[in-house]
Amino acid sequence: MVEDITEQRRLGDRLEYQALHDPLTRLPNRTFFFERLDAACLAVTAGPAAGGTDASVGEGTSAGTGEAAGGPGSGSAGSGPVAAGSDPTPAGSGADADSGPDSGAAAEETDERRVGVCYLDLDGFAAINETLGHHIGDQLLIAVATRLRRGFSEHNTHLVARMGGDEFAVLVTDSQGSNQLTALATRILEALERPFDVAGHRLVVTASVGVVERSVHETTPTDLVKDADATLYWSKADGRARWTLYDPDRGAHQLTRQLLATALRPALERGEFTIEYQPLVGLADGAVHGAEALVRWRHPRYGTLSPDRFIPLAEESGAIVPLGKWVLEESCRQAQRWLSEFPDTETFVSVNLAARQIWDSDVVADVAQALDSTGLPARLLQLEITESALLGPGGRPLQALQALADMGVRIAIDDFGTGYSNLAYLSRLPVHVLKLDGTFIEGFRDPAPAGRTELPAFGSRRSDADEQIVGAMVQLAHTLGLTVTAEGIESAAQAERLRLTGCDTAQGWYFARPGEAELVAAILRESRPGPDELPGAAQQ
Repeated sequence: MVEDITEQRRLGDRLEYQALHDPLTRLPNRTFFFERLDAACLAVTAGPAAGGTDASVGEGTSAGTGEAAGGPGSGSAGSGPVAAGSDPTPAGSGADADSGPDSGAAAEETDERRVGVCYLDLDGFAAINETLGHHIGDQLLIAVATRLRRGFSEHNTHLVARMGGDEFAVLVTDSQGSNQLTALATRILEALERPFDVAGHRLVVTASVGVVERSVHETTPTDLVKDADATLYWSKADGRARWTLYDPDRGAHQLTRQLLATALRPALERGEFTIEYQPLVGLADGAVHGAEALVRWRHPRYGTLSPDRFIPLAEESGAIVPLGKWVLEESCRQAQRWLSEFPDTETFVSVNLAARQIWDSDVVADVAQALDSTGLPARLLQLEITESALLGPGGRPLQALQALADMGVRIAIDDFGTGYSNLAYLSRLPVHVLKLDGTFIEGFRDPAPAGRTELPAFGSRRSDADEQIVGAMVQLAHTLGLTVTAEGIESAAQAERLRLTGCDTAQGWYFARPGEAELVAAILRESRPGPDELPGAAQQ
């Protein structure tokens, strides 16, 4: 009877061990990790119960290690308190947790328990699996787990766990502040820098580490791990082989990005987008020749959002395709209204075209449909595309632009000068207009000297040099049969000096800020000639 009970207990212990440990590395698994984290968050003054396994011991770092190198938000291997390539600090070698100041958010009261997590992922592990095989990858994971367990599991307050795949975590249940966690992260990176000898292969790996540290009163286990996971991927995005400390502002920004990205398509269906127009003014005659369409998002929570807040998200998610199609159709419809009211002006509309619209949609068919449904002549539609999108790999963008140009649509290169800036190459493409980036005319703020009627010779003034550069670009563009538009004009001095370079059109706050379509219509009405100015009025 006693033997049966003993055997049942052994079986129960084995089943419990299997439920709480990773079968490959024998480290505590995700379930064990969350149990320990739950206990730490629930027990304010008492420590978590010992796990009874080799994983219930922790590492020997402490608050006395001082501030980790690499700055308050990130760091990399080799910059911390232990030299690269040396063994991690052995158990008990660190200062006591109560010694030395900690510039992190240290606990001020004994009952203010704090927890921290170093969440790490091996960089490039998938490539090892693909090139050497999964059996080598598994052996590497075992070696990494062994090094982490031996180096960073020496006390009950530290738990090393395998969270899944090539992700591991070190939980600190008695954190003394963020400096302790970043110092720990630095030591982890340094420990993993030393090569691994696996089945005859000498493998060098790096890791990215996300660090989160906070009071148990300020978090939940789920939020702590979620933020640690997000911070881990910030480390990868920032260059890998480094640690990154969680930044609430960056986290809030990331959350806002996710919320906006998710809401893009529903917002389009609800009609939350609108279009503003900024006039394109001829520098020779001062007349409005066209207007650029600029989409705005009237967000119910965040207010009016400019394109730079959501267009990159739309491109990443693919929502730019339906959004771009809507902008195209609405802009063509508005240009047709201007044409109906002001038939003599033939005011064109300029619409930005994202590279993904060319790759992920039949943009030629979309443009043809927009022109057909609105009745707008193709010559009154201008499509703007950036240099990088136009000169990217593959022939599809060029074929699409050639088809659009054959329809009579004008093609403009937006932000010219910030990308390849290869005018010779552009001369072989179906391009009609160059739009100079606003940075090119920063030096045009000073008025031109009185009496100047042509470009200056190269002189000592930077503004003269800027004028010479822009003038040369304008002249070369004209030689190639292209017209030039300057962006970001903010003063009369800039407008006049650009006129002297031969620049054709310009836009900017000096002329008009973006506004509703009626803004353009009002300007066109003001410039409409009166009865006495009409041709033939003098003979009547």
